[in-house]
Amino acid sequence: MPKIVAILALPGVQLLDVSGPLDVFAQANIEAGRTVYDLRVVACRPGPIRSSSGVRLLPDEVAGKASPERAQERIDTLLVAGAPDAATAQLSPRVIDWLRATAARARRFGSVCTGAFALAASGLLERRRLTTHWASVEALAQACPTVSIEADSLYVRDGKLRTAAGVTAGLDLALALVEEDLGREIAMQVASQLVMFFKRPGGQLQFSRKGETRPAGRSALQEVQRWVAANPALAHRVPELAERVGLSPRHFARLFQAEVGLTPAAWVEAVRVDAARALLEAQAEAPKRVAARCGFANADTLRRAFIKHVGVSPAEYRRRFGGAAQTSI
Repeated sequence: MPKIVAILALPGVQLLDVSGPLDVFAQANIEAGRTVYDLRVVACRPGPIRSSSGVRLLPDEVAGKASPERAQERIDTLLVAGAPDAATAQLSPRVIDWLRATAARARRFGSVCTGAFALAASGLLERRRLTTHWASVEALAQACPTVSIEADSLYVRDGKLRTAAGVTAGLDLALALVEEDLGREIAMQVASQLVMFFKRPGGQLQFSRKGETRPAGRSALQEVQRWVAANPALAHRVPELAERVGLSPRHFARLFQAEVGLTPAAWVEAVRVDAARALLEAQAEAPKRVAARCGFANADTLRRAFIKHVGVSPAEYRRRFGGAAQTSI
C-alpha cells in the first residue's frame, strides 16, 4: 500500500512549504516506478487555503473532518507547513486534537519552517531536539522552553520527529525522508531531476541576517556601537570604549551586557564578522586584506570567527554569495 503523506497547510501558508516537499515525494514515485507516496494537503478549515503569496490551494480534506473511510486510514508521514504569522496564529481545539491524534498514530511527523509552532501549541515538541527558521529560533524557544533547537541545521531527526529549517529546507527534509524509505540511489535520482543538492553544503546560518549588531541600549551605548561599526579595524578594547562614554571599564562592561545582551568583546566580534561578510559579498580582496580591514589579527582568526558565526568558511561564503572574482581564504 502507498504511504500516505499528509501536509497540514496553515492559513496564509508559504506555498513552497507545501509544494516543495510534495514535488520531492512525487518525483520519488516516478523514480521508483510505482506509487510509493499518496500525497494529501489538509486544511484547518473548509474551503480553499489562501497562501502568503495569494495563490489558493484546494485541500484534499479538513483536519478532524475527514470522511469515515479516510478517518480510518493511517497517515504514514505528517508534516505541518509554516506561515509568516505562525508564531501568533491560534489553532482551533479541533485542529490541535487532530494533530495530537494523527502524530501519535503516524510513523513519523514533523514540520517545515514555522510549522513547528503548531506542533508546539499541540504539545508535541516537549523535550524534543529540532530546528526551525533561523529568525524564529528565539520565539520558538520562548513558546516551548523545554525544546533543544539546533539553529544552524537544515533538518533534524529526533525519534519520530522530523523538522526542517526555513522554507527551501523543506525540500532537503523531504529528500532525506525519501532516502530513509527508498535508499540513497533513488534519492540521488530525485535530487538530479529537481536540480537540487543531494546534501546541501553548510547550515542555515549562512543565510541569516539576525540583526544582532544593530545598536541597542541607551543612547550613549548606541553611539559607541555605531562608532565601532563604522571603524571595525580599530582595537576596541573595553577601557577605550568605556572612556568614550565616561564610565569605568567594569561599569561599562556590566551595563553593556545588561542592555545589549552580549559582552563588548562578543559584540565587537559579531560586528567584525558582519563587516567581513559585506566585503566578501561585494569585493575580491586578498584574505589578509579582508582580515585587516575588519579588525582581525590574521586570516586564520577571521576564518575561526566566521565559521563560529556563519557556519561556513569565508571561502565557501564568497563562492555562494560573492559577486566579484574569488580567492581562497
